[in-house]
Amino acid sequence: MDVSAAVAARFSARAFKADPVSGETVRAILEAAARAPSGGNLQPWKVHAVAGEALAQFKTMVAARLGSPDEAQYAVYPANLWEPFRSRRFQVGEDLYGALEIPREDKIGRLRQFARNAEFFGAPVGLFFSIDRNLGPPQWSDLGMYMQTVMLLATEAGLATCAQEFWSAYGKLSAEFLGLPDDHMVFSGMALGVADEAAPVNAWRSRRDDFEAWGELRGF
Repeated sequence: MDVSAAVAARFSARAFKADPVSGETVRAILEAAARAPSGGNLQPWKVHAVAGEALAQFKTMVAARLGSPDEAQYAVYPANLWEPFRSRRFQVGEDLYGALEIPREDKIGRLRQFARNAEFFGAPVGLFFSIDRNLGPPQWSDLGMYMQTVMLLATEAGLATCAQEFWSAYGKLSAEFLGLPDDHMVFSGMALGVADEAAPVNAWRSRRDDFEAWGELRGF
């Protein structure tokens, strides 16, 4: 699979099979992804991969706390989101729940689906990406490039992923479970495994604006 094919095939899976993924495969993906660029070669990422009994234990801890998140580590979205970002976020939510056939008025159904984040959508592997609190936005960008590389390599390996900033809301709990030092924070999680192709939600793809909405060519 070439890079273009991996980019086109990657999507945020929200239903996984229980098929295990070997530690060797996970390590190979994480190590290969470390070729991602970072300013000054700081390599600011710290990654934990959790599976099996350890993952089951963590899920139990989260289930006991679900609905009572920690103090937010950071704002995932700015307050009073403006256009065109507000409409894009609204549309992706409507499309997602539409694919799941959960109407807007079914608040319980939507909350139940959102809570599946806490189960990594059934994935057998949970990844946690953390970063030193003293690093700044450029290093957060570096971490994002590392995560994107992980997702593309997983796609190449026939696996699926779903990046989850959901875990920033349970950052303290996650950090305690992982044994992170106080100067590190959980930036994001990621579900990793074999996508359940029979699940309707995995047939859905989020929209992308046309190039003209965000791009411009000059001097060509």
